[in-house]
Amino acid sequence: MKKAKIYIPTKTAMQSGRGKLKKWVLEFSTKDTSINPLMGWETSTDTLGEVILKFPSKEKAIEYAQINEISYTVIEPKKKEFVIKSYADNFLKD
Repeated sequence: MKKAKIYIPTKTAMQSGRGKLKKWVLEFSTKDTSINPLMGWETSTDTLGEVILKFPSKEKAIEYAQINEISYTVIEPKKKEFVIKSYADNFLKD
């Protein structure tokens, strides 16, 4: 049976906004990984490791996994609290 994880990807260091963090991703787990003796890179005969599917909601991703008989794990996003402060707060002493 195919295994996958469903999650919202974190933003990269090159992103400042949170606009592209609304899509859920279904990513297959790779199996049979080995080291290529010629180059030393990690290789696999499983091509599903290269497939990443994006969905507008968690429910759609779960529905797709259930229809296609994919064993899945849902990783819930951690809530971040934003502290809004002004530039002057850096110089104020508490």
